[in-house]
Amino acid sequence: MKRTLGTTLLTTGALMAALGAPAAHAAAPPPRIDLRVLVVSDGGPATDAIAAELDTAGTPYTEIDLTRSDRPVIDAGYLADTVDGRDRARFQAVVLPNDNPFPANSPEMAALAAYEQAYDIPQVDAYTYARPETGLQYPVYGGYSGSVDGVRAQVTDAGRAGAFGYLDGPVPFEDNSSAVGESYAYLSTPTAGADFTPYVEAPIPGTAKRGSLVGEYRHDGRRELVVTFVYNQYQQQYRLLARGIVEWMTGGVHLGASRNYFAVHVDDVFAADDRWNSTLNCTPGDVDCTDPNATPDPIRMTPADVDHAVTWQRERGFTLDLAYNAAGSVDHREDNNGADPLTDRFLARRAEFRWINHTYTHAFLGCEQDTSVVPWRCATNADSSTKWVSRTDVADEIAHNSAWGRAAGLPLADDELVTGEHSGLRVLPQQPADNPNLALALADTGIAWLASDNSREPGQRQVGPATTIPRYPMNVFYNAGRAAEQVDEYNWIYTSRGQGGSGICEDNPATTTCLPEPLDTATGYDRHIVPLERQIALGHVLGNDPKPHFIHQSNLAEDRIAYPVLDGVLDTYGTLFAQNTPLVNLRMKDIGNELKRRASWRTAVADGQVTAYRIGDTVTVESPAGVDVPATMPEGTTRDGSAFGEAYAGERSAWTPATATALTLTLPQSAAPSTVAGTDASAPVTAPAPDARVPEGVAEPVSPTGS
Repeated sequence: MKRTLGTTLLTTGALMAALGAPAAHAAAPPPRIDLRVLVVSDGGPATDAIAAELDTAGTPYTEIDLTRSDRPVIDAGYLADTVDGRDRARFQAVVLPNDNPFPANSPEMAALAAYEQAYDIPQVDAYTYARPETGLQYPVYGGYSGSVDGVRAQVTDAGRAGAFGYLDGPVPFEDNSSAVGESYAYLSTPTAGADFTPYVEAPIPGTAKRGSLVGEYRHDGRRELVVTFVYNQYQQQYRLLARGIVEWMTGGVHLGASRNYFAVHVDDVFAADDRWNSTLNCTPGDVDCTDPNATPDPIRMTPADVDHAVTWQRERGFTLDLAYNAAGSVDHREDNNGADPLTDRFLARRAEFRWINHTYTHAFLGCEQDTSVVPWRCATNADSSTKWVSRTDVADEIAHNSAWGRAAGLPLADDELVTGEHSGLRVLPQQPADNPNLALALADTGIAWLASDNSREPGQRQVGPATTIPRYPMNVFYNAGRAAEQVDEYNWIYTSRGQGGSGICEDNPATTTCLPEPLDTATGYDRHIVPLERQIALGHVLGNDPKPHFIHQSNLAEDRIAYPVLDGVLDTYGTLFAQNTPLVNLRMKDIGNELKRRASWRTAVADGQVTAYRIGDTVTVESPAGVDVPATMPEGTTRDGSAFGEAYAGERSAWTPATATALTLTLPQSAAPSTVAGTDASAPVTAPAPDARVPEGVAEPVSPTGS
């Protein structure tokens, strides 16, 4: 059972500090600092972005929405109390929408300022104006305010030596459209005498100077991270800096953990994929391509493609996961007097890859398909009930493929499965429910991890004994081996009927990849599709998202069109991050475990079942039985005398299996609470004036349209 924590009124020392009066702290024991962040939001994108980062990592936080009339009042009693006779700070950091979002002379801002000084609690100004109250000159005095689309900011030496040390290159700001303003910023330099340290800077237009975009301002016994550009949680510039913002505010001591993940599954290995027909605008061999002139023209890898894949993996330090269909090889041998050079080459190099069971023939394992209509529909029995593929047939597809793979010596994980087209699982609109025989067959064959399509089902769920693992489909089509084919099909899907397209975009206005005009089939792949797919995949990588991406063996054949996208992700990543922050390339079941642990942890935190705090150099975490604990700590942190966790991005982090006793970690001396320069901890605290005069001709800060 977890220990019940008693709460009393503020101790005299903490109360005096909260009121701004001198207090003698020398004899007091070190306070307890709870590992939870306070996020004060005004509904803007910046505080939402920071909350999303905390949520994804599993870092507990409490959010107060300033727009709600029923919100809690932020006062000394809300921020601090005592537990077991010890002063307790209820939050280890404070995030505000700007440096002071409250009305003039607000007692809430005064309470926050006193709290931050008394317990050395850092404050993040999520998006604020450059002004003396934040340690910066007004932009009108040699600075800049306006668009920073396309700007390449830089992390300073101080930033690299501190919370942003995982970055090793520029911080490029997105410029996806010349017609849309995507990021607005205030660039300025510190005011004379201010204790301000820039961490991220960008050139001030028309000058030789650089202005701060992210920096630390120390004043009045407080520390603020001052961010002077607007962002949302999806923009690359924020995704690059989000980790550092969290590390700065927590001093690298927090619950939750994050990595940059990238995994790529290649489906249909050993089989052949049908080719897109640019005249018929369909794929001969597909059930929905019913033109009488539709003659299949399959795409299948060659031994040279295998050699290229091996060389590419070795050069990139990256491993592909191959989802295979053994019948593709068996049938090829039957049709070619026993010869199959492709499979022979794959088996000779099988140890170079990870392998996943993709069923024997790639059969559709849901309902029996009625292909007499387009689109297909589920066949029905005489009583109008759905005809399902049988339990025996589903199990045979799984078991036969697994047996072939084991006999061939493939390094398999027998409990992983990718069904053909993710079939067996529900697919709208034709099949709104899973094949009821799927779960039974998964149990028969020992499957614990089952791939699903993230575009249909982004969340994990149970299917009998198996847990799903959503996969991101890359917009590199299964039926394209050549770049021109990819572009032609892309044009068909994403242009209007008047431009020769399918009209899907006209029928679905929310589709974001629609084209204003068709792409050039000679240049459109490299100039449009590759950069867009690289950006989408990199967004997943930078979002602490372990879900795998999937392509098909056809994309590694002929023009090998997958490689420019994959190279784009890896090359861009390499220019941005330091060597201490490598890409994490997990196999399927490890991804499933990561997602499953996150879900259990998130539920425990939401249900109030996790207690975590720091007292001096000791961190204590209490969690429910069976719930693993994610934590991130500074280098030098130990557990039972041994180094804690794994090194990543300059910190140590790990999932720790739950035990009957609390998790206890010892922090290094370097993680001691900061001392704010020029501050006497016993001196009264005065909240910054929220209504300081703005010089004539200087505009007040506003969020730009579309931010």
